[in-house]
Amino acid sequence: MMRGRYRPWHVAMVIMSTTCALLPCRPGLSDGHTTTSVESGSKRPNIVLILADDLGYGDLACCGAKDMRTPHLDALFKQGMQFTNFYANCPVCSPTRAALLSGRYQELVGVPGVIRTHAENNWGYLNPNAKLLPKVAQENGYHTAIVGKWHLGLESPNTPTERGFDHLHGFLGDMMDDYYNHRRHGNNYMYRDKQEIDPEGHATDLFTQWSVDYLNERTGSDKPFLLYLAYNAPHTPIQPPEEWEQKVLARETGITAARAKLVALIEHMDDGIGKVMAALKSNGQAENTIVVFTSDNGGQLDVGANNGPLRDGKQSVYEGGLKVATAVVWPGKIKPGSVSDLRAMSMDILPTAFAAADVAIPHPIEGRSFLQTLEGKSQPALRQQMFFCRREGGPRYGGKTIEAVIDGPWKLLHNSPWEPLELYNIEQDPKEENNLAKTNQPVLNRLNAAMRAQLQRGGQIPWQKPNNGE
Repeated sequence: MMRGRYRPWHVAMVIMSTTCALLPCRPGLSDGHTTTSVESGSKRPNIVLILADDLGYGDLACCGAKDMRTPHLDALFKQGMQFTNFYANCPVCSPTRAALLSGRYQELVGVPGVIRTHAENNWGYLNPNAKLLPKVAQENGYHTAIVGKWHLGLESPNTPTERGFDHLHGFLGDMMDDYYNHRRHGNNYMYRDKQEIDPEGHATDLFTQWSVDYLNERTGSDKPFLLYLAYNAPHTPIQPPEEWEQKVLARETGITAARAKLVALIEHMDDGIGKVMAALKSNGQAENTIVVFTSDNGGQLDVGANNGPLRDGKQSVYEGGLKVATAVVWPGKIKPGSVSDLRAMSMDILPTAFAAADVAIPHPIEGRSFLQTLEGKSQPALRQQMFFCRREGGPRYGGKTIEAVIDGPWKLLHNSPWEPLELYNIEQDPKEENNLAKTNQPVLNRLNAAMRAQLQRGGQIPWQKPNNGE
């Protein structure tokens, strides 16, 4: 392996825990769903999970962007159910991906912060004992593939093909310093399965084509598949193909140069997603495929992202850092054009897809199925409290955490280790403008106690059994 990478056990990190007092997530057990959506003898649905990287909450035409042309994602959102209250587990990349693939709070599987190349700037290590949900899919007859960005480990045992994926065609690292040479700190993290590769082309085009290739290869197979397509767009560097940028500049009068680049990068990704959806249709796979689209966190404001009316963006635990544009499509099962305001999180996605496929998850997780909502049925809140946590270094964070908890209308947050707690009623004040920390001490104290218990749980050590707040 390349010199200069982190050696995981040399990194000072939280002590990882896989304990949990929750029930296993089984269809009909963990989420109150008492019937299965897969009829006896029918083929389980394929699952395609498409993850954008740093997409702003308002950065699709169907989500309000007036300077954006995203026809393929607009169509996808209209074909299924759009979620207006969907939250990423974390306002940065690695933790959300850990939660997404494990169905657990990220700190409970060892990834409270971003996994990076160098030990001094690395804040996570995926627990080798944590069972990822693609592995569960494998055990239930699915062929599993990841195309695109992994960002959960650079070395064994934390490479995709060791953690539940039959096939890898993508990038192991955190970000690319260039969309065309695909390097990070001079390292080549691009792999096909276990072989290092050095392809030519824009990363978005490569990930799109590799996904289409995979879908074509699965045509005619009796085995269902799980495809996790993780674009690195529109993460920095904001580097769209020149022709896409020029098209935006010609069309959008008065747009800034920075915004034009970001719009072009998103529109280019949208075009790629259109090709993936077209492949599903042409291969005859679309009718039996659940497609989920979401982002790993909100948009980065200093590169021109649009998070709609929400406060702040990527890196912060204000709403703009956590709320993400999300839609789910399942032909014949989900009513086209439907909208839900149910609160859900990244870690709920695969448990929901597995519930639809009648795949039991045999170990405890925090993720919960929202399948009833997808089916148009009434469903209670998935959880009383939603927790968000991020650990980071540098002078801005000092190796400490920022965190938030949402409980009904209330949101308590700590967006900087050096600033006081803030309390908002996000139902009455969705822009988080009126801090009630000094005027509603009882709510602050209650949520602060819950947040402390969650932090203690994430850093559990043998001599201290944490209060799980249940």
